[in-house]
Amino acid sequence: MTGGPAELVSRTPEELRALLPEVPAYRVGQAFRWLQKGARAFDEMTDLPLSFRARLAELGHLTAPTAARCQTARDGTAKILWRLSDGQGVESVLMRYRHGNTVCLSTQAGCRQGCAFCASTVGGLIRNLTAGEMLAQVTGTAREVGVPVSGVVLMGIGEPLDNLDEVERFVRLLAHPDGLRMSPRRVSLSTCGLIDGIDRLAAAALPLTLSVSLHAPDDGTRTRLMPGNPGVSVLLDACRRYFKATGRRVSYEYILLRDVNDTEDRAHLLGRLLAGTPAHVNLIPYNPAGRGEFRPSRPDQVRCFAAAVASHGPSVTCRRRLGQEIDAACGQLRRQIE
Repeated sequence: MTGGPAELVSRTPEELRALLPEVPAYRVGQAFRWLQKGARAFDEMTDLPLSFRARLAELGHLTAPTAARCQTARDGTAKILWRLSDGQGVESVLMRYRHGNTVCLSTQAGCRQGCAFCASTVGGLIRNLTAGEMLAQVTGTAREVGVPVSGVVLMGIGEPLDNLDEVERFVRLLAHPDGLRMSPRRVSLSTCGLIDGIDRLAAAALPLTLSVSLHAPDDGTRTRLMPGNPGVSVLLDACRRYFKATGRRVSYEYILLRDVNDTEDRAHLLGRLLAGTPAHVNLIPYNPAGRGEFRPSRPDQVRCFAAAVASHGPSVTCRRRLGQEIDAACGQLRRQIE
């Protein structure tokens, strides 16, 4: 966890008790519940004595990003620009599905990975977010949009495995029985493929869904799109280790770029690479990210690509476009500051 003044929202009950040894355990438990459910000020904690609220305020601070802007698309998707305590900005997105509402949240202010098709990497990495800042995106989005949240995807700004200590802390806090009580099975984590991070995540024994941004089945194309490519074979070996350790099927994300990675031969190569292992391929329409280099694949090419991959055994789906008109679709989130 980061240093500096105590950021109370990121603390476990045990850590809060260590900070407040003079306070009865049940009072600390009350404070923890308020923190986890998105209290924006100590005065909101109305069942705590004034003296205890004052003690909390002396001890540390709340994680209370400000909603600088909220946009809603015709399909109901909502995007919120959050101003953080240091003035940095990140975005999160509320997506509505038949099975519930999911928040796509950011794990970093900026990103150092340099993927060619993604707006989030423009300007590089500024800093990691804390677990509390991630949690505040969940509770804050539910409050701003006015709907309950039943799922989380770590697919916003940033590379989650580049901030794994805080991400793991966030997932455990999210699931805490005195907090939001959201099972890790309701969490998906998307990575560009940091090998050490995948192995660490496997050892953490969190039953979340690992989504790997593959985007090309060959090293030449993948390195062009994703400069940090460790090698497709190296990445797939790490994914196999992850499955062996956790028993959890890996999902592979694949943005379809016209005449770049959407040809039939690439589809068959992808299918052969994943054949014989539990795998799901999620095809993603390219959403323009203001960089001008790529175009989305044609609908008929998407269908042909999906059929070719599926012919080798992996399950294949095509992701719906949500929130494109407000730049809230995959690859469009930015570290904006107003």
